[in-house]
This record gives sequence, structure tokens and C-alpha cells, in this order.
Amino acid sequence: MVAIAYSVAFEGIEARLVEVQCSASPGLPGFSIVGLPDKTVSEARERVKAAFGALSIAMPNKKLTVNLSPADLPKEGSHFDLPIALAVLAAIDIIPADELSRCVSMGELALDGRLVPVTGALPAAMAAAEDERALICPAASGPEAAWIDAVTVFAAGSLRAVIDHLGERKPIAPAKPGLLSGALPTTCLSEVKGQERAKRALEIAAAGRHHILMVGPPGAGKSMLAARLVGLMPPLTPTEALETSMIHSLAGTLRDGGISCHAPYCDPHHTASMAAIVGGGRNAKPGQISLAHNGVLFMDEFPEFSRQVLETLRQPIETGEVVIARANKHVRYPCRFLLVAAANPCRCGHLADAARACAKAPACGGDYMNKISGPLMDRFDLRLELPAVSFLDLELPANGERSPDIAARVAAARDIQRDRYRDHRKIAANSDATGSLLDQIAAPDREGRDLVMKASEKLGLTARGYHRILRTARTIADLDQSRNVCPRHLAEAISYRLPFVAGG
Repeated sequence: MVAIAYSVAFEGIEARLVEVQCSASPGLPGFSIVGLPDKTVSEARERVKAAFGALSIAMPNKKLTVNLSPADLPKEGSHFDLPIALAVLAAIDIIPADELSRCVSMGELALDGRLVPVTGALPAAMAAAEDERALICPAASGPEAAWIDAVTVFAAGSLRAVIDHLGERKPIAPAKPGLLSGALPTTCLSEVKGQERAKRALEIAAAGRHHILMVGPPGAGKSMLAARLVGLMPPLTPTEALETSMIHSLAGTLRDGGISCHAPYCDPHHTASMAAIVGGGRNAKPGQISLAHNGVLFMDEFPEFSRQVLETLRQPIETGEVVIARANKHVRYPCRFLLVAAANPCRCGHLADAARACAKAPACGGDYMNKISGPLMDRFDLRLELPAVSFLDLELPANGERSPDIAARVAAARDIQRDRYRDHRKIAANSDATGSLLDQIAAPDREGRDLVMKASEKLGLTARGYHRILRTARTIADLDQSRNVCPRHLAEAISYRLPFVAGG
């Protein structure tokens, strides 16, 4: 007899259905797992045997062969423990095979038969819903998986509970979704004293999801500004929240089954490896750029990141997805993030202060900023030089414009864009607009065209730089509730493309 259970294998945020076939045949007693399992899946044999022993279930005196189909798809992760155990139990007639065929299962087995939570419950629930099956998972993973309304989730604490449920001796009640997680940001932009131009740039960045680079001396407020950008971002739409949470589910960062409707914020250290930033490593896990999907990625000390990491960012910034290549597969993760980069003007940070600058000034400024390649620099829509904050500014009370007031304008601008791009599935903000669509929505008048032409000649703009000016100007017009892009909008957009004085 061949019994079949169902589970999933992950390819990026996609979960592919896997048949877990078990054959109990005459021959020398044994237990083998085939179908391209990794080391973790192969070790399921010992965990299943121990869990059976804890439940007083004797292993059959037969040859057990478990096949994970399709056999050419790599199988990774301890979540295959539960479906393997259930397939074996069905093959030896302990649980009904027809009940097993109606569900997808996942979960790691402890040696005493408990079910240990695993990553990826949310995409697994999505796959089960698409195949019109229920999902059986560990109790701690149930609230997360239950966010998918189209699937019935049975969250069990142990293998014994699953056996009783499938045998209809003690049915498990369907799991309920966890609570929305993630508190609203408590920091406010009004707390940042001075830097009014930078605050305006953050508003534009949040409204159109434009990448921004801030260069200034230590203590100018770069990190403070970046941390408060999330408070200006509009809440995630249900689709965005689900997609973002699926990535965090695979990374194992969801807490208590809750998903968040707030934009994520990631701030990796400059010593992080390429696998940590872009994704990869064991099991090709998502990196920081994917964890920041639909949110903010803050990279402080930007030139201090390795050159390889920085150059790898160029394609994800343009395409909104990252492809992790392996010998036997390619894994794709979405990564449409808002990049906020911060840098000192030079290694010592005091290039503009002759009394404190190092002996290599001013050449050290150009050398330091040249660590950022021209093509990567060209991908920043907004470039700012932040001056040092004076002592007089620090003495003033924190009475600037509050984040909720700015966020209201940002939300209004995003509503305009959502209506504008409702027929374009892959475009959510002005920063995504390209080609003829960009020419249509941001076409300057004659005066504006002359202004852009003069700027192009003086600044040596590339075609990418020209288009990014149009996108930024369109966002500024949206913040003004203006139907057309006017010369004043273009002038402000151009002002954010000026070369850095400190950088040479």
C-alpha cells in the first residue's frame, strides 16, 4: 500500500505542493527517504522513530520507503517531519488515508512527539488554499497561518493530537488569526531640530518612494531623520501587508502569529555580508532588502559597506526583486524598498571644518565618496548635504511640523498615485513609472523643458537621471495636489540632483 500526505517546499515566497508518498513493503526492515532531501529532511527518520516510541507506536517490521515528489525539486527544512510521520502512519493503517489526502501538513517533531513551530506557515497556508485543502501545523504557527481566510487551519500541539483529529476521536478546533503586531512609531520628526530641507526631502521620499542619500558630518541628524521616515509612510494595503508578512514568515521573524500593517524598517550594520543584505546562505533565506519590502532600508555609513554589496543593490533597486542563483535552482524574492543611505563627507567626517579635518583634506572627501560608484549614485532620486546643527538650533524648543501632519499629506499624495496606477499592476508609486507612462504623467511644458535641458547640460545628466527628475517632480506636484508638473516642481526636483560640494 502507498499512502500519500501533502506538504510544501519553498521557492522564494512561493510554496510548491509536495506529495509525501510512503510505501510499506515486505523485506528487510528499514526506513529510507528519497526525493532530493537535504540533511535536515534525511534526519527526520530519527525524529519520527523517537516520536513513535514516545507514543508507544511500534515501527512496522517492513521496509519503509518515503518519496518526496516531485523528486527533482530540492526539499529543505524540518517542516517535513510531520507529513513524513503521517504518511507512515497511514501506510500502516493507524490513521485513515482518505482523511490525510484532504490536508497539507507541516511541522517539526520533538523526540517526545510535540510539534515544534517552523517558518513559512503563511505561504504554506496560501498554497493549501489554492489547492483547496486544509492545513495542519504546530500550535504556535496556527495564528500566523490563519490569516489566510480561504483555508481551514488546524493547529496541534503534538503528533498525538493530530492522530486523534484525523481519526475523528478528538477534532481540533480551527485556529484563529493572531493580533495585528507592530506599534505605531513613537518618534516624531518635530524632535529633529534644524535640517528643514532634509525634512522636506523625507516627505517627498515617503510620498513617491524615492531613494535618498544624506551626506553630512557626525551629529548632523542623519540617523534621527532616517528613523522617523517610517512614521511618514502610509499604512500597508492588505495585499502589501500579506506579501511582506510572507517574507517575514520565511525568515522566522513574525511574533505570536501577528502580521503588521505598518511599513517595515531595517537598518543593517555596514559589516553585514552580502548574504545578509541581499539574501542567500543556507536554504537561500531572504536578506535585509527583502525584509524591507514595502518599507524602509536604512544603510548608515554607506561607503563603509563592501563594494560587492553596494554594487549588488543596483539591479534590485531597478527591478524590485532579487534573484538568488544556485546550482540547481533560482530563488526570487520581492524587494521593493525605499533606500535611505547616510554617509559622512569623508572618513574623519569633518571635511568642511578646517580646524578638525584630517591632513588629507580635501582630497579625502572625493576618495571616500568615490566608493559609491556612478551608476549606483545615479539611482538616488534625492541627494542632500546636511550641515552641522548649530548650538543655537539645539537650544530652540522642538516645535517643528509633526509627523502625523506630514503623513497626512503623504497619504493624500499616495491616494492620487493609487488612483493613477490602478490599471498598472506592477506600479504602486511614482518611482516605478517608466517609459511612455512617465512621459504621459510628468510631461513638462515648454518652460519646464527648457529648465530641464539647461540642468541636463550643466549637471551632465544621464537618461536615468532625467527620468528620475521627472518622477520626483511628479511626486512634488502630487503633494501640491497639482494635476500638471510645473517648472517650480521641476526646479525643486533638480535641486536634489546637484553634486556634492564636499565630495568633489
